[in-house]
Amino acid sequence: MTDSATPTPKTKFSDLTRMPDARGHFGPYGGRFVSETLSFALEELEKTYLSLRDDPDFQAEFDYDLAHYVGRPSPLYHAERWSNSLGGAQIWLKREDLNHTGAHKVNNTIGQALLAKSR
Repeated sequence: MTDSATPTPKTKFSDLTRMPDARGHFGPYGGRFVSETLSFALEELEKTYLSLRDDPDFQAEFDYDLAHYVGRPSPLYHAERWSNSLGGAQIWLKREDLNHTGAHKVNNTIGQALLAKSR
């Protein structure tokens, strides 16, 4: 056990604010592995995303679609009987299953469709 006054030593993976690097790598491993024929399309997608991610109109359209098509924000359900049976721990379930497609994957799909539409 470490003393609370002793700072936790930083490892090369502890500062995630610098990742991914310019090549898309998370530390010495990872990054992109795509066929050469898709590299140009992936770079174009990245440029489009970077140009739109802070655009208020793009974000407003994305938020609108998430709210009116997907059903965001997903409701929370208090699992009261389960909470009681576990001795008081409060169990809440985020109901991703109620999304239009029944999962979180639609978030990415909506974002990619808006990026493609913007081109």
